[in-house]
Amino acid sequence: MALDVKFAVSTWLWTSPFDRDTVSLFPKIKSFGYDAVEIPVEDPSLIDIDLVKKALAENELEPVICGAFGTSRDLTHDDPSYHQTCFEYLDSCFEIASELGATFVAGPMYSAVGKARLVSPEQRKVEWDRAVINLRKVCRRARVFGLEIAIETLNRFETDLINTAAELRQLIQDINEAEAKAILDGFHLSIEEPNIEEAIKCVGDKLIHVQVSENYRGTPGTGQTDWNAWRRGLEAVNYKGFVSIESFTPNVKELAGAVCIWKPLAKSQDSFAQEGLKFLKKWAEE
Repeated sequence: MALDVKFAVSTWLWTSPFDRDTVSLFPKIKSFGYDAVEIPVEDPSLIDIDLVKKALAENELEPVICGAFGTSRDLTHDDPSYHQTCFEYLDSCFEIASELGATFVAGPMYSAVGKARLVSPEQRKVEWDRAVINLRKVCRRARVFGLEIAIETLNRFETDLINTAAELRQLIQDINEAEAKAILDGFHLSIEEPNIEEAIKCVGDKLIHVQVSENYRGTPGTGQTDWNAWRRGLEAVNYKGFVSIESFTPNVKELAGAVCIWKPLAKSQDSFAQEGLKFLKKWAEE
C-alpha cells in the first residue's frame, strides 16, 4: 500500500536567506512536482507575507515554516535575555505561519544550533528544565495562533541536548502541552539512531513533519539510508504529513560553513531536487 504523504523541498537547497527574490523558485518547485515549499525563516523582516502568499496560490504550493536558531536564539542560555530574543523571534514565525496558512513551526527550538559541549549531569538538568519551561511558554503562544510546534532532534555535533528520538519523546512528555509535537530529520537520525524504524515508532503519533536527504546530506536514494525502515516506521505511526527534502548549497558561504558542506553534493541543485523527488515518489508508491 502506498504511503499517504505529500512532498516538499526546502529553499535552503538553493539559497539563503529567504527573501523577496526567493519566491522566484516557486514555479520551478511546482514544475518539478512538489506539493509544498519549506520556508526557512532566518530573518522575519525579509519575508514579504503578501508576496509569498500570492506566489503560493499562483503555484498551488502549501507552506511549511521552519525556524533557524543561531547563537542569539537560545532557550537554555544562562542569560534570560536570550530567551526573550527567542520568544520574540518565534512570535514572528507564528505570525508568518498563521498568515500563510501553515499549521506548525518546526525546528530545534530548545537551544542554539552548534551548542555542543560535554557538560555535567547537573548542568544538563538545569538546561533541560529551562527548555521544558520555556517551550511550555512557546506552546501556549503557538496556541494563540492555532498552531503547533514541531521539535527536532539534532546530531551530537550540533547540540548536546536532544540527539535521539527517545530524548525528544521525553522532552515532549515533560513539556506536557498539546501543541508540542515532533519533526524527524533523516540526516540526524542516520548519525544518532541504531534503528530508524524504531526511532519513528518512538515518537509515534507526535510526528507531524519529516525531513530527508541521504546520510551524507545528498540526494535521496544515492546513499546508505535504509528507506525500507523509513517506510515501515511511517506506516506504523500512520504518518500522513509532508516528506520534505532538506539540504544545502555550498554556494551560500555562511550557510555552507554552518552545516559543513564544502563541495557540491549533486551535479546541480535542480537535479538534486528533481532526482530526489523522483526517488521519493517511487519509494512512497512501492
